Amino acid sequence: MRAAALYSAAGSLLLTTLAAAPAAGTPGGPGDAEARGTAVAAERAAAAGVEFGSCPEAEELPGGMRCGTVAVPLDYARPDGKRIRLTVSRVRATHKDPDNSKREVPGQGALLYNPGGPGASGLYFPLVGMVPQWKRIAAAYDLVGYAPRGVAPSAPLSCQDPGEFFKGPRPAPTRPSDAYKKERAAEAEEYARDCAERHGDALRHYHSLNNARDLEVVRAALGEKRLTFMGASYGTYLGALYAEMFPSRVRRMVFDSVVNPDPEQVWYRNNLDQSAAFEDRWTDFKEWTAEHDAVYGLGTTPREVQNSYEEASARLAAEPAGGTVGPAQLQGAFLKAGYYDDYWPHRAEALSAYLKGDPQPLVDQAGTRTEEGAVGAENSNAVYTAVECNDASWPTDFEVWDRDNTRLARRAPFETWDNVWTNLPCAYWQAPRQRPLDVRTGPGELPPTLVLAAERDAATPYDGALELRRRLPGSVLVTERDAGTHGIAGGPNACVNGHLEAYLLDGRLPARDTSCAPRPEPEPRPAAEPQAGSPAAPAA
Repeated sequence: MRAAALYSAAGSLLLTTLAAAPAAGTPGGPGDAEARGTAVAAERAAAAGVEFGSCPEAEELPGGMRCGTVAVPLDYARPDGKRIRLTVSRVRATHKDPDNSKREVPGQGALLYNPGGPGASGLYFPLVGMVPQWKRIAAAYDLVGYAPRGVAPSAPLSCQDPGEFFKGPRPAPTRPSDAYKKERAAEAEEYARDCAERHGDALRHYHSLNNARDLEVVRAALGEKRLTFMGASYGTYLGALYAEMFPSRVRRMVFDSVVNPDPEQVWYRNNLDQSAAFEDRWTDFKEWTAEHDAVYGLGTTPREVQNSYEEASARLAAEPAGGTVGPAQLQGAFLKAGYYDDYWPHRAEALSAYLKGDPQPLVDQAGTRTEEGAVGAENSNAVYTAVECNDASWPTDFEVWDRDNTRLARRAPFETWDNVWTNLPCAYWQAPRQRPLDVRTGPGELPPTLVLAAERDAATPYDGALELRRRLPGSVLVTERDAGTHGIAGGPNACVNGHLEAYLLDGRLPARDTSCAPRPEPEPRPAAEPQAGSPAAPAA
């Protein structure tokens, strides 16, 4: 999930005056309008199937991948009303055993993947079949990705001009003044207003409950009697909702890097907890950098590394690097190091080079995106905002945000206020709010599921995995100890991948919750910019 979307439980912060907005479209019993609409849409999708052909040129997907679309209702209470089309991608199972070329592997249907966000596209997911860690799974499963509703090219949302979304350079005060807070609150209110004006009544239908209903329709369109699903980050929340709403349709489910599904956490408290957890990961990065002072020269202690970072931020405030990189861009670049420790060597090298007089590595890593990249990022942010704001009630009084986050920033300054500015449009949101679903299945109601989590994950703090494990009887938790990379399935940890393969290929889970040793720390040498996490890394 992204740098402000998330999760888990830092419980001591008080949350008051949450707007108790009425629920809209909360699923009820089997006779409610949305349930009937979902059944109608799924029946239609099963009859129509998916006509796979070439993929949209704008997505720049390789020729070997095939794409199609699935029609879903904009409003499930009105399945005969307006429909939108979700783009789906697929690579067929290879049926080739990578360990024995003479052995043909029987197919197990489709494995559908959601990478998180909300606001991320999974269209690239089928490409992981080319990666060694995924070849055994790709032999047995058709790998299927999709762009959720609102994510281009699936009826894309947009709330502002992409050029405005990336305007910079910007400051990043850890103790913002009242004047600065007022300025950012005005921007958040304008953003919420623009979203409403651009999309009107349609905006209310972009939320997690409808995303789960869409998943059911896509399952039917693919001809799958039961769903095999893997969700990462926000995708775990989507999967949890599906498990609660359609338990008899579940075949196997993998939850990788888990959002806390407790209705009291979604989403305001989850974001507070994420900010607290990022402070610990920021410390992990500083400790690693200090251990390799001989390479980077940024300090021999975490405090000295922090001083180097603050020196760079102060210089950038006075004179932005390349005219585009200010303190906020610096913070955003280093936030990625909190998601993926593969970034640690590259961020440390860029900071070191900047302080020694060479700003180019920092500009390359933190500078303004291309116009095309800005369009995609603005779309992703619009979907993220719409889904989270629609999903639950949020404080509507900025004084609540100010009080809670001022308190939190005293001990967790690195991410707290950036997280506030990302989510603050929800204080002024004009669409009706949903009531978060209480995910809780009974014993035997759901097939066994696999939960994966890194112990020091900041984007989705570990408490979320423990909470989901409690709410889904029969699930088993595999923990990557003393590690914090966000999204651990299919990465470099052979122990984690062994459990993933055993479950997806054979339906086998450990007899009880278990753990894996951490992946090796990154090597302290400058290198080209990495791809975030594993090839199927969840969205940030």
